[in-house]
Amino acid sequence: MRPTPLPKKTKATKRALLVVNPKARRGGETIAPALDVLKASGIEVVDMTAGKDQPIDELIRKQATGCDLVIVGGGDGTLNAAAPALVDLKLPLGVLPLGTANDFARTVGIPPDPVKAAEVIAQGLLTPIDLGEVNGHLFFNVASIGFSAELAADLSDKAKKRWGKLGYGIVAARLLARSRLFSAHLDHDGTTEKIRTLQISVGNGKHYGGGMTVEETATADDGRLDFYSLEVDHWWRLLALLPSLRRGTQGRWDDVRAFQTTEVTVRTSRPRPVNTDGELCTTTPAHFRIRPKALSVFVPKRK
Repeated sequence: MRPTPLPKKTKATKRALLVVNPKARRGGETIAPALDVLKASGIEVVDMTAGKDQPIDELIRKQATGCDLVIVGGGDGTLNAAAPALVDLKLPLGVLPLGTANDFARTVGIPPDPVKAAEVIAQGLLTPIDLGEVNGHLFFNVASIGFSAELAADLSDKAKKRWGKLGYGIVAARLLARSRLFSAHLDHDGTTEKIRTLQISVGNGKHYGGGMTVEETATADDGRLDFYSLEVDHWWRLLALLPSLRRGTQGRWDDVRAFQTTEVTVRTSRPRPVNTDGELCTTTPAHFRIRPKALSVFVPKRK
């Protein structure tokens, strides 16, 4: 008498809400091959496209019922918009980098190719990451006041789609000639400092601005904010600083104030816009703090 064969084990299916931002630089490209990778790994994808009038976090809150994870297709601004819902719902995040700079993806090692990024999600390795917060607004990479905020205001979606990362340089060169220092007060770690600065940056992650690095040792899970202030006398001094700004070693320069903290407040004589992950979201006075291990993200396996 033959033994009854055991039933074959089937791969457990997970349900993922996929939200793609069509305004992202590569948001209109087909991601069908990436979806095939997810399907083959046992992930059922509920595909939603963000509309013009519906905020991304609102879309996630309405459509994520019964989902095990959320996959966001877009750039850093799209991730920024999704963050409140992801944190509140405690759903893990998969990233398909479809934006211009994709600085967060670069920080955690997610490949720029959507198919390779889908393979990362399929592998299922999750890690908790920190988020920064300023006046109640969350950010993945860097929040800034001054030059970078002016850059974010002037860099249109059209310029990003046409020029990509080069668009940052084109607009930055135009702004640089008319940028001026401004005064600010910093409250942190029991001290108050008055400064004159061209730009203040407060980083949670490592990369920002399509090629800049907030601090060479920064990670998205180190439990700290990396602060720096560019206190340069002349705009041409910023050009000399550029290689260090790309490497994240600007804190070694005499005219750059840099420190690590978990909380800092920036006060200015008049309200100044604050740029978070490329989007203007609030103004000074700006209270920054770290949100440790606020979100879980699918990341590549370490080699």
